[in-house]
Amino acid sequence: MNIFRLTGDLSHLAAIIILLLKIWKTRSCAGISGKSQILFALVFTTRYLDLLTSFISLYNTTMKVIYIGCAYATVYLIYTKFKATYDGNHDTFRVEFLVVPVGGLAFLVNHDFSPLEILWTFSIYLESVAILPQLFMISKTGEAETITTHYLFFLGLYRALYLINWIWRFYLEGFFDMIAIVAGVVQTILYCDFFYLYVTKVLKGKKLSLPA
Repeated sequence: MNIFRLTGDLSHLAAIIILLLKIWKTRSCAGISGKSQILFALVFTTRYLDLLTSFISLYNTTMKVIYIGCAYATVYLIYTKFKATYDGNHDTFRVEFLVVPVGGLAFLVNHDFSPLEILWTFSIYLESVAILPQLFMISKTGEAETITTHYLFFLGLYRALYLINWIWRFYLEGFFDMIAIVAGVVQTILYCDFFYLYVTKVLKGKKLSLPA
């Protein structure tokens, strides 16, 4: 494992922990899109079904279990534990407009037409757009809490580092996964405006707002 993938994994883990701590410490999920979190839970569930069929390493298995567990813990906190603080009035993105096309694309464009491979491909495509309900919610409310922006920053950083990881692996190992790379590029592009605003506003102590 190279440093870019490891750092990417740690950035991803940091994003998840930041979000969970934010919800638990404030006893509130205000400003957080439950729909995005459901999509991420679906991403991890469909991607890591290989936990039932193969073992790669202790690190690999541990990280997969943590991602799945934290994803469902977040959904539980939003929709059950702190349901009264969930802002469903602003979390109105139509997720079926993401899930249905992504599911169709996974059937049409994949590495191998088998159940596990199609589900893995579905997870890759879905992850690239799963953050859209959260960004849409921020655009509707007009601004985001600082802790939520930190979560989004580390989530975007994870994907950007994975892009570098793929470039690194291509040059050193000849490894090239077009599906993962294209989906990663799409996801990183979605974060571009956010990254700019994060650097120019949040890091200077200002509140972040996305254009409606």
